[in-house]
This record gives sequence, C-alpha cells and structure tokens, in this order.
Amino acid sequence: MKIYTKTGDAGLTSLIGGTKVVKSHLRIESYGTVDELNSYIGWVRDLLSDSHVREILSEIQDRLFTIGSSLACDPEKEPAMKIPDLLESDVLLLEKEIDAMNGHLEPMRSFILPGGHTSISALHIARCVCRRAERCSVHLLDNQQFVEPLVIKYLNRLSDYLFVLARYTGWQLQIADIPWKPRVR
Repeated sequence: MKIYTKTGDAGLTSLIGGTKVVKSHLRIESYGTVDELNSYIGWVRDLLSDSHVREILSEIQDRLFTIGSSLACDPEKEPAMKIPDLLESDVLLLEKEIDAMNGHLEPMRSFILPGGHTSISALHIARCVCRRAERCSVHLLDNQQFVEPLVIKYLNRLSDYLFVLARYTGWQLQIADIPWKPRVR
C-alpha cells in the first residue's frame, strides 16, 4: 500500500465515516492540532527520564489518539462506528497527577516565563498547543458542530497538567521558576 493516495490533491479529505470536507474545515483543524500536540508530547517524553512521568505521557498520547478519532469522525455517523471512548477517569488521572506534583512545588507568587531547560521549554510549547487544541474544539461548538464535552474537559485539564509538569521538571532538575517581572514606568 502506498502512503500517498492523491485524493487530497484538490484540497478535500474524508472524515471517518466517509464525509468529504475541505482541508480547512474546523474539524480538520481541531484534530490536526491534537495530532500536533501528540507529537510534542512524544518529544517531551523523549526528553524526560522520570519513568512514571514517561508512562503517564504515553497514556496521554493514547488518549490524544482517542480524541483525534472522535474529532475526525462525522458526528452523524459516529454512533454506528466503534470509536474509542474517553472516560471521566482519564480526567481524574490528570488531576491526581497534578495534585501529586504540586505537593513538591512552592506556591507560585508570580507568573512564570517558559524556559530554564530544554525539557521545561518543550513542556510549555506542548501546553500552548494543548490550549490551541482546546480553543479549536470550542470553536467547533461555537459553530454548532458536535464535540464530546469530555474532550474539551480533558484538553483543559491536560494543559494544566503540562504546566505543572513543566514546574515539576524544573524542581527535579533543581532549576527555579523564572518569574515574570513586569516593567513598570
């Protein structure tokens, strides 16, 4: 089987279920952004050495494929298809991990700037892409396109997880947060 099909050469693609849409469709933008996020999570996973964190990131990548499948499916055809489910327990896992990492961290006293180490910066990039994926999903809703509510909840919590993981990674590496010091005139 060839990797190229030439079916997208005219700017169209198919959702799961066969519905043809333009490649600039909000649904394509949404699951494309989730795919981009998944790639960044893979990169971050390769940068980190903490085996527990790497295991959680691997599970997150699996959930992102689930989310991508949901977003890539024609909502009118999804009930008849076998699309993997996202569960409330997936959100609870992120919350549990956030709470555990926060237990090691000093309370924030200011906004912090991304940076200090490659892995910290990469986590902040992943967080920003996650927020964009969340905004794309909300944009679908704003345009009367169905999105499973748990998708938006998961992406929201995942961005929080990535933020805390960036701080936790700094703590593990003994690299202090970089506080934002606003210029005041």
